[in-house]
Amino acid sequence: MEIKIIDLPKIVDPRGNLTVAEALTKVPFDIKRAYWVYDVPGGESRGGHAHKRLKQLVVALSGSFHVTLDNGHECRSVLLNHPWQGLLIDTNIWRTLDDFSSGAVCLVLASEHFDEDDYIYDYDEFLKYVGCSK
Repeated sequence: MEIKIIDLPKIVDPRGNLTVAEALTKVPFDIKRAYWVYDVPGGESRGGHAHKRLKQLVVALSGSFHVTLDNGHECRSVLLNHPWQGLLIDTNIWRTLDDFSSGAVCLVLASEHFDEDDYIYDYDEFLKYVGCSK
């Protein structure tokens, strides 16, 4: 499974740095939705699902957290801790976010509007959907 970290432009300025995420340039899809996750209690995790059509770019705006990706054949974990880097998550990938540091903020840029039918919440159903049995 290929892990793709996208370096977003980091404009260094003594007054404070600035990073931009533009659709169809550095972000390889049209951004239809943005949301952020924060105040995650210690020991809790987020995600725990896959998407059939939606792609995401996940950015640690503040702090750090791990993202575990599973395509049904292999699992890989990535530490996100730079606000100028985003993890591209394609369709049909089970994702779990955990080990949030205190004050961590996770930004997600999504290729689609919210659609409950796009989610796969059951891991066994996910494995069947991607044609894998463990």
